[in-house]
Amino acid sequence: MATKLNCPTCQKEIEWSDKFANRPFCSERCKLIDLGEWASETHKIKGPTLPIDPNLIDNDDFYFDE
Repeated sequence: MATKLNCPTCQKEIEWSDKFANRPFCSERCKLIDLGEWASETHKIKGPTLPIDPNLIDNDDFYFDE
């Protein structure tokens, strides 16, 4: 028996199987909607904001005052 779950975006019930290649999403559309919500910061993981270490960024577009 296949495990059933709800799509995180639209709540449609799907099987956890090869039939749904975008699992846990029901479709590519729902997968992209979720990605857009993370990119626009609608979805966030709660926690403290971490300081940025300028030594770890290898990009001339970033400038930091020290």
